[in-house]
Amino acid sequence: MILKKKRTNFDVDEKITFKTLLKPFLYLLPFIISISIFTIYPFFNAFLISFKENYKALSGIFSGFGLANYEYVLTNETFLLALKNTVTYVLWVVPISTALSLLVAVMLNRKSKLQAFFQTAYFLPLVTSAIAVGLVWRWLFNFDYGVINFVLSQVGADAINWLNNPTYAKVALIVYGIWSMMPFTIILLLAGLQNINEQYLIAAKVDGSKPTQIFAYITVPLLAPTIGLTMIVNMITGFKVFNELFALFNGTPGPAYSLYTVIYFMYEQFYVKYRLGTAAASAIVLFFIVMILTLLQLYMQRKWKNY
Repeated sequence: MILKKKRTNFDVDEKITFKTLLKPFLYLLPFIISISIFTIYPFFNAFLISFKENYKALSGIFSGFGLANYEYVLTNETFLLALKNTVTYVLWVVPISTALSLLVAVMLNRKSKLQAFFQTAYFLPLVTSAIAVGLVWRWLFNFDYGVINFVLSQVGADAINWLNNPTYAKVALIVYGIWSMMPFTIILLLAGLQNINEQYLIAAKVDGSKPTQIFAYITVPLLAPTIGLTMIVNMITGFKVFNELFALFNGTPGPAYSLYTVIYFMYEQFYVKYRLGTAAASAIVLFFIVMILTLLQLYMQRKWKNY
């Protein structure tokens, strides 16, 4: 009796036909449709609108295609101020929040009885309303009865007008930004720490390495891909800063309109001045800036690997 080998779906010699491709395509179809409607189409539509001069959204009328919107944006003093403020915000918030999050993630990764409590406490801001949190920070920075000025008075320092002085207002925004960026960063770094093979750490301890040496020469290098990912995500998030600014300064871009950011400029052009073309042009400019910086970080991250 000759036994025939049963053919399975995993045979390598199976020919790819329309029927074999149809089933996985049907599974992916809802995802493809949603991405096309809510991501791809809006991007190309905004890209097209950015070239339409004197574009009217309700009627769809425009005077013609050209670079007038980009010329306006790139020579507008408010946009240049917004770009400067946004870059300053990113340069301060991203490195500091990443460094602090790494230290917190290392502490949370240690086994203790209160580990679950501390993890919940640090992750809670991630699911809290940004506006509600902004109101709390406004109270903390209040000149007359804020907690921060109260603490300063206890050590003999003068009260600081955090929210009405342009210099200190930028500091307040950066501090709030660092705090709001930490929870998600801690989650990513903690996941990376838990994926590190403990055999490396045990071998280092057996060799007599100190905790600081283990952290600097084993933990950080093995965590480099995760750190690079968090910095890219945080950089993109930092360039999109809006909720913190809007909530902290009651809907205005800081005292004397000194804290314009790129997203707030887009918001004002779109919702206040109804200049859809310039709003779309500023969005495209921001997209290319973030894309270039992301590619640069990816290149530097590949150079950083030493294992």
